[in-house]
Amino acid sequence: MRHIISILIENEAGALSRVSGLFSARGYNIESLTVAPTEDPSLSRMTIVSVGSEDIIEQITKQLNKLIDIVKVVDLSESAHVERELMLVKVRATGKDREEMKRVADIFRGHIVDVTESSYVIELTGNTSKLDSFLKAIDTSLILETVRTGVCGIGRGDRILKV
Repeated sequence: MRHIISILIENEAGALSRVSGLFSARGYNIESLTVAPTEDPSLSRMTIVSVGSEDIIEQITKQLNKLIDIVKVVDLSESAHVERELMLVKVRATGKDREEMKRVADIFRGHIVDVTESSYVIELTGNTSKLDSFLKAIDTSLILETVRTGVCGIGRGDRILKV
């Protein structure tokens, strides 16, 4: 099962390395990883997407809590949450394909953020399945380059990840 693990971590050199090393040393795969400072400049929020059974995720959580830089760990997948991912896709947009790319971007509520004579850069946000669906909806031979941020997520309602 896919899990979104949200971590508050001290904003210090080497902290990211220690977390990724923990996953690597135990043979756990990281599907996506995002890290950015929080409203408190001494803390960063790390969001890791990993696939594993409940037992494996519980083991990961326990191991993460043992790391000295970790302040708090929450599995967002355990309750209601909001998740988003950003994707930039550079597509060939010439001739009849130009209007079709614009139409498909509009259907998926994407924004064309760069235009040249031969290409568009389209920005899309949404959950992972929406972004995957966009890529399936367009002719793969028109895709020149794809960049994705990975998932970021936040608990719904009163659920807050704070110290």
